[in-house]
Amino acid sequence: MQVDLNQAHDEAEMSALLRHWWVNHKQTYPREIAGEYLWWPKKSQKGVNRDAGSNMTRVMPGDVVFSFADDAVRAVGVALGRAREAPPPAERGVASEDGSMDPGWQVPVRFIELGHPLRPRDHRAQLGSVLPAKNSPIGASGDGSQGAYLTAVPDALAAKLRELLGGQAENIVEKITQALGGRLADDAEEEAIQQRTDIDPTMKVDLLSSRRGQGVYRESVELIERSCRVTGLLDRRHLRASHIKPWCKSNDAEKLDGSNGLLLSPHLDHLFARGYLSFSDSGDLLVSRYLNPAVPISWGIALPRNVGAFRPEQCRYLEYHRREVFERHGGGRRQGQASELDTIVAGVGGEPVITQSE
Repeated sequence: MQVDLNQAHDEAEMSALLRHWWVNHKQTYPREIAGEYLWWPKKSQKGVNRDAGSNMTRVMPGDVVFSFADDAVRAVGVALGRAREAPPPAERGVASEDGSMDPGWQVPVRFIELGHPLRPRDHRAQLGSVLPAKNSPIGASGDGSQGAYLTAVPDALAAKLRELLGGQAENIVEKITQALGGRLADDAEEEAIQQRTDIDPTMKVDLLSSRRGQGVYRESVELIERSCRVTGLLDRRHLRASHIKPWCKSNDAEKLDGSNGLLLSPHLDHLFARGYLSFSDSGDLLVSRYLNPAVPISWGIALPRNVGAFRPEQCRYLEYHRREVFERHGGGRRQGQASELDTIVAGVGGEPVITQSE
């Protein structure tokens, strides 16, 4: 079988960047899966893993969660945000001696149930060599560790679980991140900036403002771009300063670099950020083969179209956009791979098309 080296590299890079968690759901499985959350009391409970509370506060947006219930991994989720203090869900509310409800930590997690659950007990031989010596979510017998609610999964064990799941975890993570349209990666990067100690508060404000196309970044973009590249609209009150290389993938300097930006009308910003549109260095408008042909027609985008050549400083960012964003809708799907989303976008029974000037 021929191996796609670029695909293998992308998957290895993705696995290295993700953090994984194991949650023992037990009786809470149906409620937390449907409710899209994890919840744990701040006060430690006797006989139960005391690290659960601190682990809840360590979960970051984009982290992957394996849900274990009834002797099997039955769902995979993606954390949508950081832990926030919250009262117990109604079904878990237990009053203290004075009648008050003890607060806890709640983490938003979107779960999708597995089509083929994984029973670790059936794979003890393969899992045994990658189980951590301490705080393992899985015992040597393949049973989930009793008394542990939320436990970090070491990289080697996470990789083995993903392998045994046969691509199900990757498909779920991709589906969730696509549905969020790139917001998840930006949220994770914003949390990382908030926690940094190597930059001063002013720099933090500048970097965070640039995510929304505001502040010094917007000013820098407007020194280069005067109007929407496609519509020609000059009224900047109705234009967005869009990063060419996505904000979450840019370093500090690139986040604030005006050359890493375009002024775009909101509907074009939407298509550009999600990889449905891009530009050649000479200014040809490139339209994804997966974009419903009705979209440019309905929005008055005449094709083919040239929007004017870009500066050399912008071209290096555009090369990144064409390589890493264009036709990778939501940032997760590789060029040439169809998905359920593509079927919807192209229209039932429709052939994906690409329209661009030569």
